[in-house]
Amino acid sequence: MTDVKELFDKNIRCPICKKAFVTKRVRTSRLRLIKRDEDFLNHYNTENPIKYSVLVCPHCGYAALETRFDDIKPSEIEIIRKSVSAKWKSRDFGGVRDLDESIEAYKLALLSATLISAKKIEVANICLNLGWLYRLSENNEEEIRFLTLARDTFIDVYNNDSLSGTNMDESKLSYLIGELSRRLDDKDKASSWLRICLELPSTKMNPGLDDMAREQWRLVKDM
Repeated sequence: MTDVKELFDKNIRCPICKKAFVTKRVRTSRLRLIKRDEDFLNHYNTENPIKYSVLVCPHCGYAALETRFDDIKPSEIEIIRKSVSAKWKSRDFGGVRDLDESIEAYKLALLSATLISAKKIEVANICLNLGWLYRLSENNEEEIRFLTLARDTFIDVYNNDSLSGTNMDESKLSYLIGELSRRLDDKDKASSWLRICLELPSTKMNPGLDDMAREQWRLVKDM
């Protein structure tokens, strides 16, 4: 059960309908990390912040990761108004979220991102978070589905897009693609991408990531 003291209210103004709403955030001072999965999912003995990383306007239905919620062009605003807001039935995601509500919030964010042709790195991150939420829900089938979508989109990003201005570099992204492939039992892709990671000069400058890549490489060899 969520301790309400772990959360606080944050006031938001929607860039689509211009109306105000309130959402929950997790107090970082309350976070207690238990472990970190090899694909970077953090587990806490407190509320997990990823459950609240998507903002959903209860008035118009616009949803996006908080980090890009306000970063929307006038042409994209019109797309959301016509394709989302016109069909939206008011629903409030501003309270304490269970895993099902968090998953629904991320799916709304994925819808908005797809409609406005958001950057592929954003779409991939939404899919990755959905995979993580399904892992926390112990729904293996849906976890695999969204991790596959995330992995394939990350490959597209690596091959075609700049990573400038993102929280990824080539080393971290190639490692993540390799680790997701390992989790998906795709030995060939896991081996190939972890090898790419280990051969990058930037990986050598990140001993923690280098150690992780080598450990996962050993696991892949035994698959």
